[in-house]
Amino acid sequence: MTTHHYRTIWISDLHIGSTQCQSDTLLDFLRHNDSDKLYLVGDIIDFWALSKKMYWPPSHNTIIQKVLRKARHGTQIIYIPGNHDENVRDYDNYIFGDIVVKKSDIHTTAQGQRLLIVHGDEYDTIAKHHKWMAKIGSVGYDILIEINRYLRMFRHFFGMRSNFSLAAYVKFKVKNVVQFMSDYEASIVNSLKNGNLDGVVCGHIHHAEIKEIEGFQYINTGDFVESCTAIVEHADGSIELIRWSKQEPNTLPTASLATDLP
Repeated sequence: MTTHHYRTIWISDLHIGSTQCQSDTLLDFLRHNDSDKLYLVGDIIDFWALSKKMYWPPSHNTIIQKVLRKARHGTQIIYIPGNHDENVRDYDNYIFGDIVVKKSDIHTTAQGQRLLIVHGDEYDTIAKHHKWMAKIGSVGYDILIEINRYLRMFRHFFGMRSNFSLAAYVKFKVKNVVQFMSDYEASIVNSLKNGNLDGVVCGHIHHAEIKEIEGFQYINTGDFVESCTAIVEHADGSIELIRWSKQEPNTLPTASLATDLP
């Protein structure tokens, strides 16, 4: 099977250790995609979920082993913790199994663009100042994701498109949630656009996006809970959003590519 190689890959919001994690699709993505540098952009291990109940199936071990194997084989891996794994932030600049932990990082593309890499909860006023509200919202989101697991199996059984996301559908039907995502994007761009930066790569809100806001590049990695998305940088410095579907055996892997950043 074909393996794609990139200069850089960004993934976030894997939520390993929770029932939300689409581990099979994530493992398939890791098998078919390699890079010189891999950024883990927060909420990689879901300590919030693990604090409520222990959930760690064999596939989650395999994900960790696969990432560590990439590091051993020469991939530079940088782990930027998020709010669900915020305790890892205490280990800024530590190296664990060839993986470097950083609170944030600046990545320079092959085209010379300077991109700040952060999880993004630092720019979410609810997550920053009202953690109890964020945790209540997280519980509601978990319920939607759990319902979606069964809905996905139902749709697959009847031959319907099985990557439908109930949580994403609800998000875009609820005006306040759409406004929150817009406010989040504006907040992060307004906070950073006057610095010596060309853009930002973040996660946190589970909504993958590449767009320009007031001359500043806003890039969101999305997640491997709802949409199974990643951001990649090609050798020429161009940046693309990939929506990954698990490949069937004995078929060549394909990726659904979205907006290209020149």
